[in-house]
Amino acid sequence: MVKTALEEFAFLIPLLPALAFVITFFFGRKMSSGGAIVPILAIAASFVISFIITLRLLTNPGEVVSQSYSWFAVLNIGVLIDPLAAVMLSMVSFVSLLIHIYAVSYMSHDSGKPRYFAETALFTAAMLSLILSDNILQLFVSWELVGLCSYLLIGFWFEKPSAAAAAKKAFLTTRVGDVLFLTGIIVLTSDLLKIAGGFPAGTYLLRFDEIFSYIPQLSALQANIFGFEISHLTIITLLFFGGAIGKSGQFPLHVWLPDAMEGPTTVSALIHAATMVTAGVYLVARTFPMFIAAPHSLMVVAYVGGFTALFAGTMGIVMNDIKRVLAFSTISQLGYMMLGLGLGSAIGLDAVGISLFHLINHAFFKALLFLCAGSVIHAVGTQDMRELGGVGKVMPITAATMTIAALALAGFGIPGTSIGTSGFFSKDAIIEAAYLFGEHSNNWIPYIFSIAAAFLTSIYIFRLIFMTFTGKPRSNYHGHESPAIMTIPLSILALFALVFGGLTQTGFMDFLKETFANSFVNLDIGSLAGIGRNELVEATGHEPLFILWLPLITALAGLAIAFVIYYLRIVKLGPLASMKNPIYRLLYKRYYQHEIYTEFFSLGIVYGVIAFLTQVVDVLIDSIVEAIAIITVGAGEELRRIQTGVVQTYATAVIAGVSLLIILVKLIMEVL
Repeated sequence: MVKTALEEFAFLIPLLPALAFVITFFFGRKMSSGGAIVPILAIAASFVISFIITLRLLTNPGEVVSQSYSWFAVLNIGVLIDPLAAVMLSMVSFVSLLIHIYAVSYMSHDSGKPRYFAETALFTAAMLSLILSDNILQLFVSWELVGLCSYLLIGFWFEKPSAAAAAKKAFLTTRVGDVLFLTGIIVLTSDLLKIAGGFPAGTYLLRFDEIFSYIPQLSALQANIFGFEISHLTIITLLFFGGAIGKSGQFPLHVWLPDAMEGPTTVSALIHAATMVTAGVYLVARTFPMFIAAPHSLMVVAYVGGFTALFAGTMGIVMNDIKRVLAFSTISQLGYMMLGLGLGSAIGLDAVGISLFHLINHAFFKALLFLCAGSVIHAVGTQDMRELGGVGKVMPITAATMTIAALALAGFGIPGTSIGTSGFFSKDAIIEAAYLFGEHSNNWIPYIFSIAAAFLTSIYIFRLIFMTFTGKPRSNYHGHESPAIMTIPLSILALFALVFGGLTQTGFMDFLKETFANSFVNLDIGSLAGIGRNELVEATGHEPLFILWLPLITALAGLAIAFVIYYLRIVKLGPLASMKNPIYRLLYKRYYQHEIYTEFFSLGIVYGVIAFLTQVVDVLIDSIVEAIAIITVGAGEELRRIQTGVVQTYATAVIAGVSLLIILVKLIMEVL
């Protein structure tokens, strides 16, 4: 453990933004810029503490910051900052800080500034709390608070019906995943109580170190489901992954993310880069020892992640809303991160390193992409790319920084060298790992998914660049470059999008390796399900030369296609980009997911079939109850008729009854 004064202040990392939420919410209207200075200072302090702790952990490999306090005797509230949590805390607080600074200008004319900055401060606090939780229950509480904040911010302009609908869609869709996650926690808790024989004195079963210590026993527990013997650990990890699917926008629960664009663009940047969607990836990474001991779950993670990366890319190439293109890009890149984690059956714990490396790099260039999009929307007044064109002439800084972000997203770099954008080093690492996975298991589907998604990524992002910044204006807009308070954060993020990956690649991987080999976790990784560790760093470079260059080749091919179609305009898209084209219509309609989920499932099945069956059962039960009531009342009415109130009548009935009883008894005695 790191025994310094820093350990005593670690709890302030989420607490300071939480306090900023309270102050801004109640007093923001009396302060300039809606009280923006309060969350900015609070998040800046959180970043400083997080970064200093990260530097300390870098110089003290294998150590962690850990605090734990008893809660109702058998539970705990705690702080765990290991390499995994440290890099996430630093990234979230840093990117959130830049977005808040940018938002001072972006939200300057909005009357709801105090509410906005209060909610974004709470959003950041919830995400930071989620990251440093040392137990699964505390993580889930923060997880739900993150979901609440996303609901509030997506529906920030709640007077717009589309914004209110998008907020409800996000909330309800992610609730599906949350129910699965909570079910996983319940199953895990039940199993741990069964294995440990209750709550052992002095231990907290839901703390991550305790959970990991019971992995062999959890693997041994088997359940018979549909005739198949399935490990309880597989069930638990799949339920956890269900929660991650909802939060991190994986197929099929990704449908809320594109509609989440209804909130302010700065909210989109915050959700897509620093908070919310990264929570699901972090959950799988945090509980990765459980997943690596349940290889069937890892296969599901790999397939879902790879498919999501490709599936979202196909829709990104036809969107005309600049923010929706970036939304589908986020879904696709989250798929890459999940794919990287799912490849753990081939590369072991290095899967956490490559996935988190892409998550961190993605945070920089995706925040930059959204903030650049916000800069364009702020200056031009439209987000429809068909109405833009030539924006680069009036917004050179925005155009240059967004082009850098596009190069990073597409993963441009020279294989075998340290020359390249940040996205090149992390995304290519995942693609190479997918190739190693194919060699290891003779299963090439994840690799095919990853290469195809890389090709589509290059097409849709350079389509956006060419349609927005080049050519002649296609509408009568009056653009201007954004003020310095907006362009400075863009420039800082552009610098990180360019150099962070190349400068930190080796050190980042080595640092993340310490996550599950420190004094807090204290695991014998080699004993987990007998899975050996195939170091990715050692394997990299042994692939055929063509495999190493293929990601760059696909990126260049995508750039060339976008250049020819959207810059040179040699190819006429009229017949192709038409609703008469069934393929284009299918992609533009997002594979009719809205119709399937809303009209078929919600309205057709839930409100139709299920509601009808429920109504039939309800009517049947009501009829039975009413029949019983009618019979009872009728019988009562008939019986009431003999209640005359005449004493002689009652005496006659008693005498007749006693006489019949005497006769009956006498007959019975004679028979016997």
